[in-house]
Amino acid sequence: MPKKKKEKIIYYDDNSTVVDMSGTYRNGKPPERRSTAREKMATFFAAMRMMVLPMCCTLVAFGLIYVFLLLITGSFW
Repeated sequence: MPKKKKEKIIYYDDNSTVVDMSGTYRNGKPPERRSTAREKMATFFAAMRMMVLPMCCTLVAFGLIYVFLLLITGSFW
């Protein structure tokens, strides 16, 4: 029974931070760009909107802990 030939995996650059750049230029032509600056900006602001409420909750919690510690030490008044 003949062995199956192992297929080589080829990775292409998709603007992510970790990528194998060995096969990005095929036939002297760069790959087409997958995302525009406008799309990246829209993604950034969508992520920022999701993080505003947790960030505010964290800041309020740290503020309450700080005031509580000030009351315990007696240096609040």
